[in-house]
Amino acid sequence: MSAQMPVLKEPGRKRVGSSKLLFILLLLFIAILAVLFFNSSISKISEIQIEGNRFSTQEEIEQAAAIVIGDAFFGTTSGMLEDRVSALAPVEKVTVTKVFPGVIKILVQEYPVVAFELSDEGEMTALLSNGTTVDASNDQLMLIDKPVLTGWAANDPLKGELTKQLAQISAKQLSDLSEIIPIPSNAYPDRILIYTRTRFEVITAISVLKEKIDALNAVIETQEPGKITMLLADTYVPFDPEGSENMDSGQKETTQ
Repeated sequence: MSAQMPVLKEPGRKRVGSSKLLFILLLLFIAILAVLFFNSSISKISEIQIEGNRFSTQEEIEQAAAIVIGDAFFGTTSGMLEDRVSALAPVEKVTVTKVFPGVIKILVQEYPVVAFELSDEGEMTALLSNGTTVDASNDQLMLIDKPVLTGWAANDPLKGELTKQLAQISAKQLSDLSEIIPIPSNAYPDRILIYTRTRFEVITAISVLKEKIDALNAVIETQEPGKITMLLADTYVPFDPEGSENMDSGQKETTQ
């Protein structure tokens, strides 16, 4: 006697089609939201705040950053903006902060001023620690604590070396230096003449200025005004009360 086989039920089919449709609708909804967001004012740069700049104008910084109000807020990263602004010669460091919605904050740190230069036409420029020359017509009050360079050729490479040396000397040590003039000689092509605010006359060289500055300040603090020579050997001669020593010093400069 043969047994009758039971009828097997077919497994129910999953609703694959409805799940795919739901996923597609979700993607479409997200895409519509993205389009609406990136075309709205909330996704645009609404304000650019720049602080710390002194020799770089706001227009120069904005041009270097290559952004304007109305650009896409997420179009560039903070790092990209920092790299662009750092390319400006006076800028030593820059920090960019993006504050949603729409605010870009650019904090600039420029190279410090180590000296000023007076041209033959009477124009005042500032020399930064990296050798950059910038306009300083509105900063003449700073002359009280920075030396002024006179008599230097515009393309003199030693001027750049001098600014690097001055950058390594503290502001306090530089505060008494009034004027720096090039007086090259065969033995010392980088020889300079320094006048101090305390009425000393100093002959030294750019290459030894940093190592001689402490000894120079020690003499200035303990001696009467006079002529100081700091080259291979250091000498100090007080000025004659009648000024004869000061006149003779000009005749002796060419011997060192």
